[in-house]
Amino acid sequence: MSNIDFKNKAELHKYYSTHCFNEAWTLMDKTDRTTQESEDMIHYAMASLFHWSKRKDCTDKHKSIGSWQISRCFVLIGNLDKGEQYGKLCLNFSKKQSPYFKGYAHETLARVYHLMDKTDLKNKHLIKANELNDQIENDEEKQLLLNDLKSIM
Repeated sequence: MSNIDFKNKAELHKYYSTHCFNEAWTLMDKTDRTTQESEDMIHYAMASLFHWSKRKDCTDKHKSIGSWQISRCFVLIGNLDKGEQYGKLCLNFSKKQSPYFKGYAHETLARVYHLMDKTDLKNKHLIKANELNDQIENDEEKQLLLNDLKSIM
């Protein structure tokens, strides 16, 4: 961190958009998060999206990814209303993106609706995510999405 010029806001946003994303991901992977770590996970994910939104190279793809991460974090702590809110944002930001990103937008909403016991909405988003997964050409991306979809069914 000592190589960052914090007088340069662009460098600050570049650093923290990535740093906070990775910190949130580390906490997402943790199965025995404390209450404080769960709170930190949400804050890191939101801070990541905030810093991305301040970058000149920010696109809807980055906003889609950040919204997906926030949605998943809220799902992990059981705040399904916020998970749905950010899932819908993810879907909106992914409209013009590749099938991989659109598929993940539907995946996060399917996950939310599964946990809300809204079977019709869950199935709608699962079907769409699977259709999009069939369009993904990259085998690694295809398998990542498929694995996440299988964890919902």
